[in-house]
Amino acid sequence: MMNDTIAQISSALGQGAISIVRLSGDKSFEIVNKIFTGPNLKEVATHTVHYGHINYNGKNIDEVLITVFKAPKTFTTEDIVEINCHGGVFVANKILETLLLEGARSANPGEFTERAFLSGRIDLTQAEAVMDIIEAKSDLSLSLANKGLDGEIFKLIVGLRTKLLNIIAHIEVNIDYPEYDDVIELSNIIIKPKIKDLLENINNLLEKANYGKVIKDGVKTAIIGKPNVGKSSLLNALLREDKAIVTEIQGTTRDIVEGSINIGGIILNLIDTAGIRESDDFIEKIGIDKAKSVINEAELILFVLDNNQLLSTDDEKLLDLTKDKKRIIIINKTDLNKELAHTFKHSIAVSALNKTGIDDLENMIKQMFLSGEVNLIDQTYISNARHISKLNEALMSLKDALKAIKDELPIDMVEIDLKNAWSTLGEIIGDTSTTSLLEELFSKFCLGK
Repeated sequence: MMNDTIAQISSALGQGAISIVRLSGDKSFEIVNKIFTGPNLKEVATHTVHYGHINYNGKNIDEVLITVFKAPKTFTTEDIVEINCHGGVFVANKILETLLLEGARSANPGEFTERAFLSGRIDLTQAEAVMDIIEAKSDLSLSLANKGLDGEIFKLIVGLRTKLLNIIAHIEVNIDYPEYDDVIELSNIIIKPKIKDLLENINNLLEKANYGKVIKDGVKTAIIGKPNVGKSSLLNALLREDKAIVTEIQGTTRDIVEGSINIGGIILNLIDTAGIRESDDFIEKIGIDKAKSVINEAELILFVLDNNQLLSTDDEKLLDLTKDKKRIIIINKTDLNKELAHTFKHSIAVSALNKTGIDDLENMIKQMFLSGEVNLIDQTYISNARHISKLNEALMSLKDALKAIKDELPIDMVEIDLKNAWSTLGEIIGDTSTTSLLEELFSKFCLGK
């Protein structure tokens, strides 16, 4: 419903200097005026701040600063009021409760941003970029999110759809005026090269999308190996803190231990797993089963071996289990000055205890996921999983169109595949988007955004 006025706390709940309660809708000024001792908000200039108090039933709730934004030059294109009150859960909730009693409705998660999208203020990629900015954990991920908010992804998708529309227009002319072009000539000389060009464009985007996804979401990384090879020591060395318990007793780590680090703009989501071996201990077996589950989901395996031990049957099983995964073999305990017992591709020697070789390991990880410098100035990276999925769908439709041309199917059959690709790309930016898609997308937003 766009004809009601919504309200919600837009700042994080908790103790702090200030909290912000936001309203959006036609009755924003009217509702706030009922409880605000200060100037009439309907009469003040837009984009101005006003001092006063929030009162209800003759009782003073708080001293506030109120910012007024008048339609249409606002985030939602509706009238917006932001009440800056003193920080604290009780005060902000009391003001929100008062606004709801005066006729506002509690906003759903993401509803302010949804209204901005529905009013045409932003497209769907920009709406998603809002949450990416909030959730950014590095300079690279923040820059990537700002590119989306600036409309760079929108421009890129519109460019692809425009090319598709030009091809479809050629076909439409041929259908309406069969004498205009020879069908074979139209298919092979005019349309086929343009489809191939589009396929190349989308393939390039998908190749770079891996970089974007790594920058945005980080890399789920599992530290695995037998008991007592130094997995927990490695986790502590990478995190630069003693997060995992380290002892000489085998099987100390019974459950997964997690932490995150920033390596040159890449967030590494580290998971230290229980040592994997044959065990009769019930609790240890649960940890081992969890460790095997983590291996299946991990995008990078840090496989730790003890430099001073020969490969065991358990090691061999783990090597085979992870052979198709992206992995680095870490030869640990080099501080004991013994000759390296193992050699592997993508391996590195470290002493997790003395924290030697850790910088080299971090550089190897960065090169593995971001080969060369990522250029966020001149290039646009797709990082959203939904966008990547839709690009792949469009890619398949274009390949179907090429196959239809090869099989010499009627030109209107080729057009169906091209229109499918055009429609699928439209779903990325919110053109032809469905109600269920919007509900699912905005439900993931935080309250008040």
